[in-house]
Amino acid sequence: MPHTPLISHLHHVSLLVSDLEASRRFYEGVLELSPSDARPNFDFDGIWYDLGAQQIHLMVLPNPDQGTERPRHGGRDRHVALAVADWEKLLARLARAGIPHTASRSGRRAVFCRDPDGNAVELIGPAP
Repeated sequence: MPHTPLISHLHHVSLLVSDLEASRRFYEGVLELSPSDARPNFDFDGIWYDLGAQQIHLMVLPNPDQGTERPRHGGRDRHVALAVADWEKLLARLARAGIPHTASRSGRRAVFCRDPDGNAVELIGPAP
């Protein structure tokens, strides 16, 4: 009898943010994510983004890590990893927005940057 895994897939990732408009400029303006209409009316501000069958939830809540020094390279920190369809367009958008980033230390086509609240984001390009 084949083993059925207990966990089937990643459903969503939640990130804490302090300034929703600044976060939206990053996630929508730079990364071109589209807001989801599925977010219920919670007692705190936020926004959801659909990424295929998965989601990113931005929640405007106090960040327990605020003031904590984060590693310069996001690969050595908690991070969300997103697959990128157009590598050159992504790099141009990061440069145009003045968003610092570091290359993956594995040698693959990936960079790490941070959103306006310091959440680390890995952006993985298609194989060359």
